[in-house]
Amino acid sequence: MNWLPIVLLGVPLAGAAALIVPSRLDGVARGRLLRVHGLAVSGITFALSVVLAVAFDYGDAARMQFETDMAWIPGLDLRFHLGVDGISLPLVVLTALLTFLCFVYLGWGDAGGPGQLLRPAPGGDRPRALVFTLLVLEVGMIGTFLALDLLLFFVFFEVVLIPMYFVISIWGGRARRAAAIKFILYTLLGSVVLLLGLLLIWAQTGTLDVTALARAHGTGMSRSVQIVAFVAVGIGLAVKTPMWPLHTWLPDAHTEAPTVGSVLLAGVLLKMGTYGFARIAIPVLPDGAAAVAPWLGAFAVVGIIYGALACLAQRDLKRMIAYSSIGHMGFVLLGFATLTPVGVNAALFGNIAHGLITGLLFFIAGAIKERYGTADMPALGGGMLARLPHLGSLLTFTCIASLGLPGLAGFWGEMLALLGAYEPAPGLSRPLFLAFMAVGGIGAVLTAAYFLVMLSRVTHGRPVETVHAPALAGSGPAEEATPSEYGAPLPAGTSGARSIGAGIDTVNSVDTVNSVDAGSSGAGATGSGGGATGPADESDSGGKDGRSRLRAVGSGDGFRDVMRHELAAWTPLIGLILLFGLWPKALLLVTDPVVRTLVGAP
Repeated sequence: MNWLPIVLLGVPLAGAAALIVPSRLDGVARGRLLRVHGLAVSGITFALSVVLAVAFDYGDAARMQFETDMAWIPGLDLRFHLGVDGISLPLVVLTALLTFLCFVYLGWGDAGGPGQLLRPAPGGDRPRALVFTLLVLEVGMIGTFLALDLLLFFVFFEVVLIPMYFVISIWGGRARRAAAIKFILYTLLGSVVLLLGLLLIWAQTGTLDVTALARAHGTGMSRSVQIVAFVAVGIGLAVKTPMWPLHTWLPDAHTEAPTVGSVLLAGVLLKMGTYGFARIAIPVLPDGAAAVAPWLGAFAVVGIIYGALACLAQRDLKRMIAYSSIGHMGFVLLGFATLTPVGVNAALFGNIAHGLITGLLFFIAGAIKERYGTADMPALGGGMLARLPHLGSLLTFTCIASLGLPGLAGFWGEMLALLGAYEPAPGLSRPLFLAFMAVGGIGAVLTAAYFLVMLSRVTHGRPVETVHAPALAGSGPAEEATPSEYGAPLPAGTSGARSIGAGIDTVNSVDTVNSVDAGSSGAGATGSGGGATGPADESDSGGKDGRSRLRAVGSGDGFRDVMRHELAAWTPLIGLILLFGLWPKALLLVTDPVVRTLVGAP
């Protein structure tokens, strides 16, 4: 038995268990302790993942290392089997890194500031519950990438659903409950189909051991059984990926989730579905994969085009990034569909690149929404490079990384996926995959188009001097009429900066809020250099009444450029995007030996 995988799961689990006992400290001390606790536990977990990466034998990356294999349920011959190889190692480190950076983002900055969900407000954001939920989520995510037993994989695969449901439904935006319910229903229904496929494999082979099944390479299962099992397993994984047309839960979940929820959802949870294709579906069911590959490739390229066109139609920045994930995951699935070492390596590289780039994009989108009070691109008014030069520059850098500029991490996954489609595996129709390659190339051009259009609307031009300061504590129709938050058009008969009952005043400077028609007592905004107070600071986290409130912007605090805790959380992602863009071998040399073994290539 190797202790390292056990400790990797045990540290966040113990950290979550420690929060079950209520604390007797006062609110301020309890909030400070929670911030330290979250940073310490996630930091130790990340350090352990680094130890795992350092101790890993890269000369034998195809061999399963750090294995732990113990009896779990002896009567059913179920085993607690964990281990890592060149496919799972990068995902384990990515998961630990993103979780730690989320706690840095939440806990290192001013806990009373906008977007900081760990502030100890009485009856407010439930900081202890948030830390507990994120740590349980980390256990499920890491466990999924370590599991080497089919049923254990399924258990960890499902563990993440409940914590993410609560992250969206409690700390999300105005429509968070509907988005959370849609998320849980889609993923649970997909999981039922996944479980049926895994049980079919068990019934045919008599084992749940992933490594033994991969070595057998489909022995003991007829082609028809493999096809049925691959379709069942593939549908369950495709929902989590998500693949078009099983994607419709994703835009709502991303739009309503708090910043850290969107980062972990895009950076890790989507990778659990694609990882399942590489770990289970393709090596365990090779005949089924060969039969279904053309269909998988077709759905992938439709998703690429659909995601790009949907992005061009979006007004909300977070929603646009969510739809971009559908397109990027389309390239990952296209790589898998080729069943070649080049294509599967492209898919695994694209997985990591997407986690880094889109995680950073959601961090930046959250920071923009906290400052402006909205993610509606027309309402942002443009000119971010003049008003917030550092934040605007980081947004520009991340967008060009996501559109696949050579020299940045996003380029290699897309280019290699298209190269894999040029020469698919024997038995697959080359003309068909050449058509997929051409459609994917068009999708890459459209990807550049929607990012450049977004940047031209948000970062370029002169800053618009009119600033919308929504009602901070209004009730009834006043709070419902916040058209700029989710891109809804102004109601008929309204114009300028004032909507029906919203109490929106026009100010003539981006540095001062002259007046805010709050609609009720107990809320207001300070003058220059002050910022909003009271409920105005609730931003995305939602208030007691269950509705999101927009923060007044235009004050000195509202338009601060990149802050220290944000820079600390974002810098590692920027560095890794540059590293893997300039030196792709750093990742490909780890995955390639395993990929060749899984697809049966020399």
